[in-house]
Amino acid sequence: MSTPSRPIGEVLAEHSPRLMALPGVTAVGEGALPDGRSCIHVYIRARDRSLEARIPREIEGYPVVVAVSGDIRAMPGDSR
Repeated sequence: MSTPSRPIGEVLAEHSPRLMALPGVTAVGEGALPDGRSCIHVYIRARDRSLEARIPREIEGYPVVVAVSGDIRAMPGDSR
């Protein structure tokens, strides 16, 4: 694994649109591994091996963690 050369926020801003364009991806965000290192979380609607194969294991030195989230929808009454 390479060492990140840019802040994770910059990396997410650049790569999130491409990840979110993958059918089945519901969200992308910043997280932390148990050892405290920053990582990129990619949430998917359901376990799908072909989708998971299209998601990189690392982006610019940050590990990528894939998690099943199900559908993500706004809460009723949420005005955001």
